Amino acid sequence: MKEDAVYRRLLGYLKPYSKQLFIAYFSMLFATLLNLFVPQIIKDAIDNGLTEGEPRALFVAGGVILGIAVVRGLAGFGQFFYGEWLTHRVSYDLRNHFYNSIQSLPFSFHDRTLTGDLMSRATSDISETEQFVGAGLMGLISTILLLLGVIVTMLLESVQLSLLGLIPVPLLIYATIRFGNTVRPMFNLIQEQMGVLSSTMQESMTGINVVKAFAREPHELAKFDHHNDEWFDRRFELIKTWANNWPLFTFLVAASIFLLLWFGGPRALAGDITVGSLFALISYVLMLGAPVQRLGFLVNLAATAGASAKRVFDIIDTPSEIEEHEDAIALERLAGAVTFENVNFAYRANRSILADISFHAEPGQTVALIGPTGSGKSTVTNLIPRFYDTSEGRVLVDGVDVRDVQVKSLRRQIGIVLQDPFLFSQTVAENIAYGRPNAPIEEIIAAAKAARAHGFITEMPDGYNTRVGERGVTLSGGQKQRIAIARALLTDPRILILDDSTSSVDTETEHLIQEALAVLMEGRTTFVIAQRLLTLKNADQILVLDNGRIVQRGTHQQLLAEGGLYRQIYDLQLKDQEAFVALAAEMEGKAQ
Repeated sequence: MKEDAVYRRLLGYLKPYSKQLFIAYFSMLFATLLNLFVPQIIKDAIDNGLTEGEPRALFVAGGVILGIAVVRGLAGFGQFFYGEWLTHRVSYDLRNHFYNSIQSLPFSFHDRTLTGDLMSRATSDISETEQFVGAGLMGLISTILLLLGVIVTMLLESVQLSLLGLIPVPLLIYATIRFGNTVRPMFNLIQEQMGVLSSTMQESMTGINVVKAFAREPHELAKFDHHNDEWFDRRFELIKTWANNWPLFTFLVAASIFLLLWFGGPRALAGDITVGSLFALISYVLMLGAPVQRLGFLVNLAATAGASAKRVFDIIDTPSEIEEHEDAIALERLAGAVTFENVNFAYRANRSILADISFHAEPGQTVALIGPTGSGKSTVTNLIPRFYDTSEGRVLVDGVDVRDVQVKSLRRQIGIVLQDPFLFSQTVAENIAYGRPNAPIEEIIAAAKAARAHGFITEMPDGYNTRVGERGVTLSGGQKQRIAIARALLTDPRILILDDSTSSVDTETEHLIQEALAVLMEGRTTFVIAQRLLTLKNADQILVLDNGRIVQRGTHQQLLAEGGLYRQIYDLQLKDQEAFVALAAEMEGKAQ
């Protein structure tokens, strides 16, 4: 996106607030015009009061200046109040727009984008942008108007002296523009490095348990220091550039005063101009001092905002790979039939993940997916709720291509329980009701009971109102999984996607989870990434995947008899489970 387009788009966020915009800019214009009158009043006080020895002229001038100060104070209030209001309102709208865009982007975007970088754009970049678009832009326009007003007023006072005194001004304008062009790419680099720094911090904080477990704190600190040093080096280059330019701005203003005194002083002594006129010209140049120095800051601010806004708009403009047709079908209650027709899928053009996947699941059936790591099991299940679109072929639910239906209506009828379920830093009840936020507490409790979670929830300090820590850190793995099952139960989905691995929990917890899953799966079409023999034995069909292809399919007994990859997995991983179950049953029989 071109720089001028970035600024035009950024200013577009001001359009809905025309009333506040008018008040702010009218107040700014009025305050600027009042500033131009003050040197004229002082001029009259000197020429008519001091020179003529007329005290009344001095009192009148003082009273007028005091009145202007009061009025300018009121105008300043309007400028500041509405300028700040616009600043933070635009920030509010831009942050909402950014967040909404992130929420609508597909899984593929989040797969390749660092969370820390997104956080940097949502916080640091938008903060840099907000400083300019409201009060900063108004300050820039105010400074430019004051500069033009001073030049015009000086020319009206004395063309010859003004032209002499304003000789440094074109150089000042050139230096300011050059400064802005120099610092703009520097700010781009600084903001990009801030994104890297935020990503490093976010990753380290998320994986703090691993860091501490392996005593890798020094390594993480060194990595952070490296990125932080790079950020400071880039910022230091900007500081040096600023420091090298700032004295020039001040010197050029001083040069204007020198020229006025050098050429105007003798003329005032000769009576060609009045002392008041010379003082007014010097006052106008001094009036430019602070705004011109501020102009460097405002140009700097504009450069920062442009760089930051571009990073924000880059995310907002990221095209969604999951397009929903205008006439997309809103799915009613599904029966639960799922069909894959010659499905191929690749995350990238040169990296095939699935090839020629075809199968059909009748409503209420359980389909188990098994295969080596990286064989494509999770990818198959991710295509059903349309987290990704197929590269070739079709995925159908109840005979309808998922690309032809409204995504929300599809996903509302699909429940997902993962091996490591995610819980939000909210109450237990809010986590269970995440898919149905308005669900009554009675239904939340019923879902928890069915998921075998009610017992441990009632033992918590505040029961269902107990807040869990970030990512559910205050709960055990088995407790989190049962809450996730309750969450899926409450939405009453027609299609289930499960990762039934329970290798990280004890035997009693595993039994409770399996009981909860049995309740959850009843009457629903279920796809299970299978890790347990019991799941495979009870499945209506088993799909054995290898290198993205279905290499075997059938029931447990059929596949055992057939041999091949399934038999190898059974002998290596599942046969011991069967022996353990048989031994447990034998011991239970003897005990009775």
